[in-house]
Amino acid sequence: MIRIQLSRHKALPESNEDQKIVADIMQRRFFPALINNIPWEGFNFAGEAIQISEATDFYGATVWPSALVVCHYLERLAKEHKLMDKNIIEIGAGTGLASIVAGLLGARVIATDLPELLGNLQHNVTRNTKQKCKHQPEVKELTWGMDLEKKFPRSSYHFDYIIAADVVYSHPYLEELLITFDHLCQDNTVILWAMKFRLDRENTFVDRFGAIFDLQVIYDLPSLNIKLYKAMKKNKIIG
Repeated sequence: MIRIQLSRHKALPESNEDQKIVADIMQRRFFPALINNIPWEGFNFAGEAIQISEATDFYGATVWPSALVVCHYLERLAKEHKLMDKNIIEIGAGTGLASIVAGLLGARVIATDLPELLGNLQHNVTRNTKQKCKHQPEVKELTWGMDLEKKFPRSSYHFDYIIAADVVYSHPYLEELLITFDHLCQDNTVILWAMKFRLDRENTFVDRFGAIFDLQVIYDLPSLNIKLYKAMKKNKIIG
């Protein structure tokens, strides 16, 4: 586990490497020099300048820091040759940043979210991945807990990774989220889930999640109040 703590006080020598990781994550974001009528942010991942269009009327149409943490770890997996040609689904993809990065790193990606978010999600995915990816990412509708077997039959879909960033925040459908994780996760599927800790009700979801999945903390970032979890179904060894 990597535990990272930023402080205003002088850092201890052993914390320098951890601070560099957090700094690297956060400096991947850049903002437009000129303000226009379409809000967007820029990010540097997978060797590309990624431009993400946002909307202010949906939580899911904003890039949250948890997504940057997921992207940073995806780059780490790519360096270890663990992403090329892998099947990945992102739930609650929002603006699509993590799915875009996974696609640029060589994975087969399906980005999913609610119907009202698909237009902006498709726009971002197409703009940032067209003719840049080995496998062009797909965008599909997924409402948690609904028509899971119909849309993603377990006999046809096997995902190597499920990625999720800040899917718990201010969400009334946590039970449906758990059901969705369970349906999409098969024997060797690895879940990469970044969560910013805010409210007790949401924090207790981790305990419910841990009743079904074996959890391992990959990043613990107190300065961001974010943890990145790696998980597999119970009785499976996390490698």
